[in-house]
Amino acid sequence: MIEKFHEVKRVPRNELDLRMKRFVSIMDKAHPDWEMCAVSGILNMYYLTGTIQDGVVLIERGKSAVLWVRRSFERAGLESEFKDIRYMGSFRDIASAYKKIPETIYLDMAEATLQWYTLLNKQMNFKNVNSVDNVFLSARAVKTPYEIEILERAGAVVHRLLTKEIFNVFSEEMTEAELGAELLTMFIKNGYHGISRFAMRNAETLLGHIGFADSPIYPSVFNGASGVIGLCPAVPVLGSPDIKLKKGDLIYVDVVFGMEGYNTDKTLIYSFGQPQSDEVEEMHKHCLALEKQAVSLMKPGIKPSAVYEAVLQSVKPEFLKRFMGAPGRTVPFLGHGTGLYVDEWPVIANGFDDPLEVGMTIAIEPKIGIEGVGIVGCENTYLITEEGARCITGDSRELILC
Repeated sequence: MIEKFHEVKRVPRNELDLRMKRFVSIMDKAHPDWEMCAVSGILNMYYLTGTIQDGVVLIERGKSAVLWVRRSFERAGLESEFKDIRYMGSFRDIASAYKKIPETIYLDMAEATLQWYTLLNKQMNFKNVNSVDNVFLSARAVKTPYEIEILERAGAVVHRLLTKEIFNVFSEEMTEAELGAELLTMFIKNGYHGISRFAMRNAETLLGHIGFADSPIYPSVFNGASGVIGLCPAVPVLGSPDIKLKKGDLIYVDVVFGMEGYNTDKTLIYSFGQPQSDEVEEMHKHCLALEKQAVSLMKPGIKPSAVYEAVLQSVKPEFLKRFMGAPGRTVPFLGHGTGLYVDEWPVIANGFDDPLEVGMTIAIEPKIGIEGVGIVGCENTYLITEEGARCITGDSRELILC
């Protein structure tokens, strides 16, 4: 039996209380008649409790929430400042602890599997189930000062790595996979938490999208402007072990850099060995201008859809069919929230009409796909403040000759 453990950094109790209060407040407005929520998703659990366990957070309206843990109850106590952590051998233990089970349970349905819910409901016998996913998206969208401090630290580090340290890594004839491995090692040595979590299905990534020449416009299930061929069809992440860097290639580096669970998103694009054509340079500069336009509009109170429409109107007509991806595979958004997931709310797209709020962190990424060449453009993560959007991942740049 190990008696002494390495001490971990805990999310403070007052921070957890603040998050729970925000969640319950949004829940009260969205579902005035709610009585009980069961939270099983690992990042929703972390958001509320500061730990990830095999268990469930049960929240009763008007009462203190309980984190029920099957494994590891001991680890939960070591990691979490959450007020009420209890051991459960099975869901039967939960059912016996509650005198009244409501007819309707609210679940984070995007995370809970049907098998998990069936096992829970076998003991608790709910009649109806409703989704609480949008409540969590709204709650996580506005960051606390504690969360913002982590994101700002992460943003400063990734800017330094991509504008100073990365040049020591590039070498002719290296493969995409080798570049990805070098960057992953560099990132972890500088505090990266080692994983890029997405809420969307089929969005497994390791570090981000890294590609040479036109490989980033390879067809992808990923709902973004770029894709990645990857290590093999079974593991389409990191980069190809076969595609080698050649003089004149674009190097596309769209990476997530996160610390303590919180992710920033940044893209810089390099030209290896020689400049690109005037046409390619023009497309890239146009993306830089579109980013600046978007940022100038991103103030508290403006609708994300209004930002998207204004920028879309400014895209040069000759670039429209390839804006935000390759022709025929473009995506209808300009940016997205970041946080515990890389793809948080709000999305800068049509249909997102809830106004921007102070404390939101949003990645803006205008990009253009060019057949036979690759992808140009930029991406940075911004914090919405009272004065407007402030970049936390450094600047965007013209194509960087390396």
